[in-house]
Amino acid sequence: MDAATAPHRIPPEMPQYGEENHIFELMQNMLEQLLIHQPEDPIPFMIQHLHRDNDNVPRIVILGPPASGKTTIAMWLCKHLNSSLLTLENLILNEFSYTATEARRLYLQRKTVPSALLVQLIQERLAEEDCIKQGWILDGIPETREQALRIQTLGITPRHVIVLSAPDTVLIERNLGKRIDPQTGEIYHTTFDWPPESEIQNRLMVPEDISELETAQKLLEYHRNIIRVIPSYPKILKVISADQPCVDVFYQALTYVQSNHRTNAPFTPRVLLLGPVGSGKSLQAALLAQKYRLVNAQDPWAAGQQGTHLPPFSAVPDSLLMKVLSQRLDQQDCIQKGWVLHGVPRDLDQAHLLNSLGYNPNRVFFLNVPFDSIMERLTLRRIDPVTGERYHLMYKPPPTMEIQARLLQNPKDAEEQVKLKMDLFYRNSADLEQLYGSAITLNGDQDPYTVFEYIESGIINPLPKKIP
Repeated sequence: MDAATAPHRIPPEMPQYGEENHIFELMQNMLEQLLIHQPEDPIPFMIQHLHRDNDNVPRIVILGPPASGKTTIAMWLCKHLNSSLLTLENLILNEFSYTATEARRLYLQRKTVPSALLVQLIQERLAEEDCIKQGWILDGIPETREQALRIQTLGITPRHVIVLSAPDTVLIERNLGKRIDPQTGEIYHTTFDWPPESEIQNRLMVPEDISELETAQKLLEYHRNIIRVIPSYPKILKVISADQPCVDVFYQALTYVQSNHRTNAPFTPRVLLLGPVGSGKSLQAALLAQKYRLVNAQDPWAAGQQGTHLPPFSAVPDSLLMKVLSQRLDQQDCIQKGWVLHGVPRDLDQAHLLNSLGYNPNRVFFLNVPFDSIMERLTLRRIDPVTGERYHLMYKPPPTMEIQARLLQNPKDAEEQVKLKMDLFYRNSADLEQLYGSAITLNGDQDPYTVFEYIESGIINPLPKKIP
């Protein structure tokens, strides 16, 4: 927990959180509930879950350097907004989660949790009832660009991101005065927040890793990472100075998270992303949903195959697939805010059915990625069965031979499986290109944020059919 610049008094009560309806995470929460309840008839259950009032709640990320007071601000916001606080510490202490048990073991060994495991913990936690109904605040996560991308790919989109900032000299001085009560875990400070009770004073201890050198090293790492995290949250991020009384920081943060974001789009976007497996559709959909407040309405069966008992897509009739999808696209937030769809349609019949139901996209993008690049992206992916960390043999190789020896490949990333999926897409792509004559074709074999800039331009302004 960070040191604060004022005593640990909770500020006076202020009006509770309230905003107009925004998008909510569509599929991830629903699929988690399918896993838990395993209903006999999943379709009515999915429709009922989609109608739950879980979108008018806080979804906040608070970031900041060591000793910036971010945890104190996060705790105060949680009290005022009646939301759930998610920190690395409380995520790994979940006694009922196998994932948390594994993360706890690794944290005790290495003082860190692999990004893949951490994001899985967040995903599990956000599917719980309190986070769905009351909202959540992530404290200090994501720390890196990799974590931010993983979180976005899962469709986890905050409404507000706060970054606290202060000069390094102030933060180092503040950290040196930090003291901890070993009995309660409460944080105090020799200058800003010294307890009046002598009994508490006598038992306070100096935390580990707060020397000037150690703090400077942590600050260096933070600055190196935060400049790569910030671009992940355009238009929803606010920087607040932490070099002021903590109560003032809190009121600025509270005012910001109670504000509404207005979409930057000049019309109500209905965006369709098409492309082969591994072309980056999921990430681009998450980025669009986040920036333009669109509903990320992915193919429910493509998402459903990630751990549920739903049948494979090929065994699902188009009419049943469209029934589930139409239940989502007919909701008020989709009508008012717009939507981004990927994974459907996969062929001309599905496209005609989608149009016949009135779900005509007004922006269509084909993400074009060469066959060799797709094979390189997917077939070289590996996972460490011990830590859950994901590696790529070319872009993110394992650090040791020991780890490399135990890496496994997901069967769906096998060369034969990838070729089958690509062949299926390209057999149908010509018909889809003809149907969507005004579609924009993009080079998807680039940095994801470069691709996003081209898509964004195609939403704001009409562009040529092909873009480099």
